[in-house]
Amino acid sequence: MSTPRVSVVTPVYNAVRTLEATVASVQAQTMSDWEMFLIDDGSDDGSAELARALADRDPRVHLLGWKDNRGAAEARNAGIRASRGRYIAFLDADDLWRAEKLAVQLDHMETTGAGFVFSAYRRMDAKGNPLGRVQVPEQVTHAMLLRENMIGCLTAVYDTAHFGRVEMPLLRRRQDYGLWLRLLETGAEAHGITEVLADYRVGGGSLSSSRTAALAANWTLYREVAGLGRFRAATHVGGNAARVILRRLRARWRTG
Repeated sequence: MSTPRVSVVTPVYNAVRTLEATVASVQAQTMSDWEMFLIDDGSDDGSAELARALADRDPRVHLLGWKDNRGAAEARNAGIRASRGRYIAFLDADDLWRAEKLAVQLDHMETTGAGFVFSAYRRMDAKGNPLGRVQVPEQVTHAMLLRENMIGCLTAVYDTAHFGRVEMPLLRRRQDYGLWLRLLETGAEAHGITEVLADYRVGGGSLSSSRTAALAANWTLYREVAGLGRFRAATHVGGNAARVILRRLRARWRTG
């Protein structure tokens, strides 16, 4: 069996309504040398059965998983450990890739020598209606990333030849952010591709509870993963919150 160039890691939890379209967006890639791991994290809505059927139809798609819910970090790490490709890419079970996504990113990595790339993406609601484009800078350093996570997980690809198979910290939230910090603490820079290469589906939930949970998750990340002292961690948490509020106010002013 030949070794694929890219391993795609997709945690699955109760995603029966969106999973097939997500897998189809990978199958539609113009760069077809990939494998995809669907890691079922204790779904109870038929997702595991759907994932099995999708894997049976395409030998590049593989099903892993367990019966209890362990969280996205453990699911993604299982995919990283099982991967054989040089490049590790991430895609959640309700998001979509544009057909040229992998081809554009791998061409950039091989041309520039970048070990870690990401891209702009579009936000959309559950019905597929566009909610705006998320712009990205062309380069991100560890210091920049500490201030704010500018890397959408659905767009990220890293080179194991450059970093090794680095896993995500075992956090219930912000585990992807923690991985990006681990990669960039080596002194590497992440390259941002300004072309929109993916579509992120915005979920529901309580806005106030999600804000509180986000603040708590950021605090844990800065303290346990980044190793910051209490003062620096509090400064970064406060700065993140202020930037989120400012962006929302600007969006209201533009549409008001």
